[in-house]
Amino acid sequence: MELKTVAIEKPDNINFILGQSHFIKTVEDLHEALVNAVPGIRFGLAFCEASGDCLVRWSGNDQALIALAQTNALALAAGHSFIVFLAEGFYPLNVLNAIKAVPEVARIFCATANPTQVVIAETEQGRGILGVIDGFKVKGVEDDDGIAWRKGLLRRFGYKLA
Repeated sequence: MELKTVAIEKPDNINFILGQSHFIKTVEDLHEALVNAVPGIRFGLAFCEASGDCLVRWSGNDQALIALAQTNALALAAGHSFIVFLAEGFYPLNVLNAIKAVPEVARIFCATANPTQVVIAETEQGRGILGVIDGFKVKGVEDDDGIAWRKGLLRRFGYKLA
């Protein structure tokens, strides 16, 4: 077995969701879950098929994000993994529960806009995702100024009331 890391390639301001599922039906069901969760959402998604033709299956409504999903899925090449890229201004927070509710979805590895590395195990049979490195190493514990900043940010975005 060989361990590898694959960096997710994306613009800094784009969020993505990386997960694992169990069936080719995932592509259409994720598409439906996304458009039903947030009207007007723009996204691209790709799914790594783990049997049969072993192709990257894809869907979405934004050509640039579809291409981004296809490129990253090919780089990962890990069976039954999927990746969804959300257009700027759309966030995992608004679609994550809808994605998790899709019957084929087995797990979510991450939902982030951070720089991300995916830890992959490769054997003679194939590839699998072991986990992710989402962002950077913690540098300390927040103080009162950090708490105030965090609370202000959440209220500025409208996630918490004043």
